[in-house]
Amino acid sequence: MSLRLRLSCLCLFLALTVWNELSAQQFQLTAEVRPRTEFRNGFKTPTSSGFDPAFFTEQRSRLYFDYKEEKFTFRLAMQDVRLWGEVPQIFKEDIGSSFLSEAWGRYNLTDKFSIKAGRQIISYDNQRFFGGLEWAQQGRRHDALLLIHEDAKKRTKLHVGLAFNADDDRPEPVYLQAPNANFYTTPGNYKSLQYAWFHKDFAENKGGISLLVNNATLQNADSTSSNKQTFGIIPNYQFGKVKVAADLYYQSGKVGDRNVNAFLAGVNATLPTKLTPVTLGVEYISGKDDDDTSSDITNFSPDYGTNHAFNGFMDYFFVGPANGSVGVLDIYFKTKWKVGKGALLFHGHEFMTGSRQLNGEGQQLSSSMGMEADFVYVRKVSPAVTFHVGASALYGTDTLLELRPGNQKFNSWAWTMVTFKPVLYKSEEDKKKKKK
Repeated sequence: MSLRLRLSCLCLFLALTVWNELSAQQFQLTAEVRPRTEFRNGFKTPTSSGFDPAFFTEQRSRLYFDYKEEKFTFRLAMQDVRLWGEVPQIFKEDIGSSFLSEAWGRYNLTDKFSIKAGRQIISYDNQRFFGGLEWAQQGRRHDALLLIHEDAKKRTKLHVGLAFNADDDRPEPVYLQAPNANFYTTPGNYKSLQYAWFHKDFAENKGGISLLVNNATLQNADSTSSNKQTFGIIPNYQFGKVKVAADLYYQSGKVGDRNVNAFLAGVNATLPTKLTPVTLGVEYISGKDDDDTSSDITNFSPDYGTNHAFNGFMDYFFVGPANGSVGVLDIYFKTKWKVGKGALLFHGHEFMTGSRQLNGEGQQLSSSMGMEADFVYVRKVSPAVTFHVGASALYGTDTLLELRPGNQKFNSWAWTMVTFKPVLYKSEEDKKKKKK
């Protein structure tokens, strides 16, 4: 379906909604336009001498329809993602990517139990393993069923998620029954998913703890399947003025005929000061030693997380396949200042390998891979408009250049982004005006 047809259907839906004066508690229409311009000179991987920097603008545009009544919540979000200039001024074909970002409904069976089904964001805790990836213009979505129990009095939440994926490129008989009818070919996705997430808030707002169990069923090339499990514990606690947060994940199971044995461990402490909060932390993500001749997968994979938020904003690690099976040890410092009517964020990182790596002659490489500095300035000029400006620099070592393509140690990235997100219509406000 073309974007124009989709938008026409949405406008018709809105018109009918307003015309009939919904009896729902709330109906809201929100728009979002978010262009981001980037200058990349060594983003994700070191650049090389003679290479020209990349410069482009990518834009995301969305329409959110949110409907809510006493026991039912519904969201429909349409999205278009495109590069400026990819479509000529006069055109017949739309080259941009227009698709359904979210389409889900949630029904409250009781005041504690609910079900939620459809295409949706699955995001928990600090988004290390499950996250919406909203930095990326397209985001990350799952087609899933959630069974939800939330008890405000006990301060507990339990979510159970289920998903089973199928291809759409086969004729109808295959959907009925046939040899290999359930063979799944969509790249970069699981065949099925089952998970449980439990969270408990401690008394007096002292912190909380989350537990995660996830099983992903993966399609093998020979029509069989394999299962990979991830187990996580994510606690945080307030010790006086110091807030300590940690996460520990372990992965097991199989991918194809290879055993999985990998882990992630991280901890950080945040201390408020008179000028700014200061966070010191360390995160270790296991890798695979170069001289490990086994077929075991020992490099941890944060499969569905918002990985841009971790290990530096230049995305050298775990955003795409750039880091391979090296793993990483990340020692970091984070802080944030108020600057005028906005805020300036600074992150500093020192990166080391998460495994033993060798050069072409079989000699062990130094573990140091480099250092990165990230600056981001954010200013909200109105409830609907926010500006971001960012600049990052990474200085890589000989080890990094040995492990990655490229020959330049100094790499940089700069970007600016403006987000327009107005609420176009809200039924509650109109009803209040009518009552007056």
